[in-house]
Amino acid sequence: MSIVSVREGLRTNVLIIGAGQAGLAAAHALEAAGVEFIIVDALPAVGDSWRNRYESLTLFTPRNISALPGMPLVGDPDGYATKAEFADYLGRYAVRNRYEVITSTRIARLRKVGSIFEAFSEGGLGITSKAVIIATGAFQTPRIPDLSRSFPPQVQQMHVADFRDERSINEGPVLVVGDGASGRDVALSLAASHSVLLARGRRRTLLAERVFGRSVWWWLQRLGFLRATADSFVGRRMRKVDPFPKRGNDDTALVRAGVVLKPRLVAVGGGSSTFADGSSEIPRAVIWATGYADDFRWIDIK
Repeated sequence: MSIVSVREGLRTNVLIIGAGQAGLAAAHALEAAGVEFIIVDALPAVGDSWRNRYESLTLFTPRNISALPGMPLVGDPDGYATKAEFADYLGRYAVRNRYEVITSTRIARLRKVGSIFEAFSEGGLGITSKAVIIATGAFQTPRIPDLSRSFPPQVQQMHVADFRDERSINEGPVLVVGDGASGRDVALSLAASHSVLLARGRRRTLLAERVFGRSVWWWLQRLGFLRATADSFVGRRMRKVDPFPKRGNDDTALVRAGVVLKPRLVAVGGGSSTFADGSSEIPRAVIWATGYADDFRWIDIK
């Protein structure tokens, strides 16, 4: 990848913003096509987006379909890689392919002037390119409901993006709000050290690990579900159902571990949490596993 000096600004054919799995896969495809590119990433090292998540996190897809082109993800092919394992894998992938990643460089503004894109980092670096691939991921801006403002200051609150393990949580009852994959993982990881309540929302569809003796992912591949486009019938149905693998965190496993399952959180007052069934609890800590919001205000293209 030929680039000019930082002082003059960088120029390339394609700018890839984000050095996670999507950005690195894009780099592999561009290299195979002989297209010049530059990769920038906001974090200090490739894989840090995974390293900075909670300790018990694993991939949602098994190793045999999570590897990037040209480099296997070693281990049980039907098993789920840990966050540290996958973070290190991404780092090795970039090194093995000799991808020059400009790290610690967050793009603060992207604009288009004529047919050329101009990107500017928070540190003042300018990059011009003929095309841009935005691979920043879907987990950038934590979303916390307005209900959070009703808890008194003595109740510890954090989004799941900031949770690491049980050592970061105050003693006493913990309320985890949101029963997606992250909420279930966090509730299960805290069950051995805390009294845990899990406030659930809409009904969840959890995939069985194995169907007729084979991994459910084998079936999804064979039936074409993993190749369905977003606007196809299968794609629309999958988006509506939004299933994810159990990975040992289904309702039965949670209850067995001591997690108390509650319906939706509907009100907060005086430190007390009220749920849709009318019951109330007083937590000492609240972890919001309520998802993320897209924030593309830095893209100044009309």
